[in-house]
Amino acid sequence: MKLLVTGGCGFIGSNFIMHMLESYPDVDIINLDLLTYAGNLENLQDVAPYGDRHRFVRGDIADRELVRSLTSLGIDAVINFAAESHVDRSIIDSSAFVKTNVLGTQVLLDACREFKTGRFVQISTDEVYGTLGPDGAFTEDHYLAPNSPYAASKAAADLLVRSFHKTFGMDVVITRCSNNYGPYQFPEKLIPLMISNALADMELPVYGDGMNVRDWIYVTDHCRAVDTLLRKGLPGEIYNIGANCECQNIEIVSYILSRLDKPASLVRFVEDRPGHDRRYAMDSSKLRKELGWSPSVSFEDGMNQTISWYIEHEAWWKRIRSGEYITYYEKWYGRR
Repeated sequence: MKLLVTGGCGFIGSNFIMHMLESYPDVDIINLDLLTYAGNLENLQDVAPYGDRHRFVRGDIADRELVRSLTSLGIDAVINFAAESHVDRSIIDSSAFVKTNVLGTQVLLDACREFKTGRFVQISTDEVYGTLGPDGAFTEDHYLAPNSPYAASKAAADLLVRSFHKTFGMDVVITRCSNNYGPYQFPEKLIPLMISNALADMELPVYGDGMNVRDWIYVTDHCRAVDTLLRKGLPGEIYNIGANCECQNIEIVSYILSRLDKPASLVRFVEDRPGHDRRYAMDSSKLRKELGWSPSVSFEDGMNQTISWYIEHEAWWKRIRSGEYITYYEKWYGRR
C-alpha cells in the first residue's frame, strides 16, 4: 500500500506515520508537509530505520501542480492531516485557515479524482459540532454548528469531501476525533502548554473559570482508529473517535501541577477567548460496534507518559518555544 499522508510532520500526522511504518512492512508513505510553525522534522527522527519506505516532500497542499505530481504516482489512499488547527490563531487571522483547510482540501480532492486514487480519509474534528450542554454526546448525525473560524473551515472541508462522494462517487471517509494529547504536540495546546510552562516555573494561563470540558484521547489510540477506518471504514461515512474521557480544563492543570510537584499559585485565570465552546463529548459507538476499535490507553497512563516525555525531551520543546512562538504567545496571552 502506498499512502500520501499530508501534514505528516505535525503532532498527529507524525505519530500516525510511525504507527503505520511500525505496524505494516508493506506500507510506503509519501509525507507532504509545508513545515509551517507546527510542522517539525524532528517529530520523525525515528523513521531512519525504515529507509525509502518514508519519503518527505516539503510543499503546500494548496499547490495544485505539486499535489497532482504526487497523486499521479499510483497512490492507494490519501490521509489528510494537513490543517491550520489552533483556534486562538484563527481568531487573530483566519485567512491561512481558509487557504489550507478549505482550498487545500479541494486541491487534494481534485487530484485524487483525476488520478483515481483509492480512499480519501479526511481528518476532521469534534469542533465542527459546536458546543454541548451539560448532558449528552455528539453523534455523527449531529448538526454542524462551528463556533470559531478554525471549526468553520474544517466544517467546510468536511462538506467538500462529502460532496465529492455524492457527486463523483469518490471513496471518502470523514473522521471526527476528540482532543488529542501525547508526544510531539506543539506547546500552544492546553496540555503541552501547561506542562512546559510548569517545568519552566512560568504562569499557567487558564481561560475563564477553567470549567470548560473536553473529551480526551491519547494520540496513539487516535492513530489506531484512523488505521482501522483507512482499511475498514465504509465509503461516504463519518466516524466519531473518542475515549469517553471528559475532564474540565482546570482538572487537567491541577493534575499536571500535582504530578510535577509545582504550586497551584502558578495558575493565572485569564480573559476567556471569544466563542469558547463550553463542553465537547463524543459518542464513538458507531466505530466501536461496527469496526471493533476501542481505546487502549487510560487517561492516567496517557497523562503520565506525556508528562514524562516532555520532561525527557526538554530540548525539543525549548527549541520550539522561541522566536515566532514567543511573539505569538505574548501577543495572545499578554493582553489578557
